[in-house]
Amino acid sequence: MAILKVNNLNKNFGNVKAVQGVSFEAAEGKVLSLLGPSGCGKTTTLRCIAGFENPDAGEISLDDRRITHIPPEKRGIGMVFQNYALWPHMTVYANLAFGLQIKKIPKDEITKKIKRVLSMVRLEGYENRYPRQMSGGQQQRIAMARALVFEPEIMLLDEPLSNLDAQLREEMRFEFTELQKKLGITAVYVTHDQSEALVISDKIVILNQGEIIQSGSPKEIYSNPKNNFVAGFIAVTSFIDGNVDSFFEEKKKVAVKTDDGFIVHGFNRNLSIGQRVSVAMRMNAIKFIQNGNNEKRNKINIFKGKIIQLSYLGNTIDYKIKTGKWEIRTNVEAKYDFKMGEEVTFFLPPEDIIVTSKK
Repeated sequence: MAILKVNNLNKNFGNVKAVQGVSFEAAEGKVLSLLGPSGCGKTTTLRCIAGFENPDAGEISLDDRRITHIPPEKRGIGMVFQNYALWPHMTVYANLAFGLQIKKIPKDEITKKIKRVLSMVRLEGYENRYPRQMSGGQQQRIAMARALVFEPEIMLLDEPLSNLDAQLREEMRFEFTELQKKLGITAVYVTHDQSEALVISDKIVILNQGEIIQSGSPKEIYSNPKNNFVAGFIAVTSFIDGNVDSFFEEKKKVAVKTDDGFIVHGFNRNLSIGQRVSVAMRMNAIKFIQNGNNEKRNKINIFKGKIIQLSYLGNTIDYKIKTGKWEIRTNVEAKYDFKMGEEVTFFLPPEDIIVTSKK
């Protein structure tokens, strides 16, 4: 059941069309992520849902109650900001109690609510600390606790982990997921981090230039990107351009003739002969062939190239390969110790190659 419905949302700032015809639904007890590059309209969309921005057109409903023009404090929504937005001169208790006091909640009930929510975020006993006495991860959990203490119908999170270091950010992803599942709360989560969206989301909505480009489950988005933008944004991807040459295996598999005459086999059901396309290859799709070990591959999708760039990353090495007129990237185990300028042979498993529309 959809608890949040956004229908044909539009928001302009002067001549800038920040949000254009955005529509989606967030299911009850699930996490929907708004994913896209900076300036794509995801935060503006979130602020319209929260009531901090007034849309120029469109409707927002929460649990079948229209909230488009209702003040933020009356929407029943919890908000977690990117910069935590904790009062630095207030203790944790005071930060959490402030909004409840404005609502005239009795003091005993406020104390009970704060104790319960601090237990949820595993920060019992921190009531008398100030934000400056806490780590970034602890401050972020307090920011979440402040949103949860109101027992909102839905929680909105605007890039809440972007200020944390890489290791802590990864830990907090799992902590957020654990807490969200435990509480069964509905969440709309804004991020520009593809890995973050894939880990925490039940549904991903990808935006670019104020419009929805594609939406679906993480698996659908990753496995079947609609076009080059989605394929490139959801994972580091190399592209080779060409035209659809033929289909086989009941049109499940497609052969693409690249601009420099190679034939590459991949997958996409919704194309036509001659259509302009790109062959999309993720970093882990390329398999190096050594010692002539290619007898089972029937010579399909086997190519030669030259190493033109390499970066040692510890357990793996990032290679850039020049083949024909194209440059493609791969990240493989460090056991493949190629040198700059070395000729290599590699295999592209057709099941790992996605053929995408250029548009």
